[in-house]
Amino acid sequence: MKSLISVFRIIALLEGISYILLLFIAVPIKYLAHDPQYVKLLGMPHGLLFVGYIVLAILIGKELNWKTKTFALVILASIIPFATFYVDQKILKQQTL
Repeated sequence: MKSLISVFRIIALLEGISYILLLFIAVPIKYLAHDPQYVKLLGMPHGLLFVGYIVLAILIGKELNWKTKTFALVILASIIPFATFYVDQKILKQQTL
């Protein structure tokens, strides 16, 4: 189970970075410079990481019997910028110790 949590921590980090790049770099370039290429470039990897994050959150949440509040926080973190970093530090890091 520790290896699955380690994979989830990596996916959470990459998902958080891709989300920030998409929201704060690619989308402004798309609308301000009228250049959608960065959204196309970052959109697919972010989407795959997002799906991976959700699937792993469900699997790990069931395995570790997370409380509903913890599970909801982990899932909600996938749509709030920078929140996956918080989840990694406050929830996932404790699970690997």
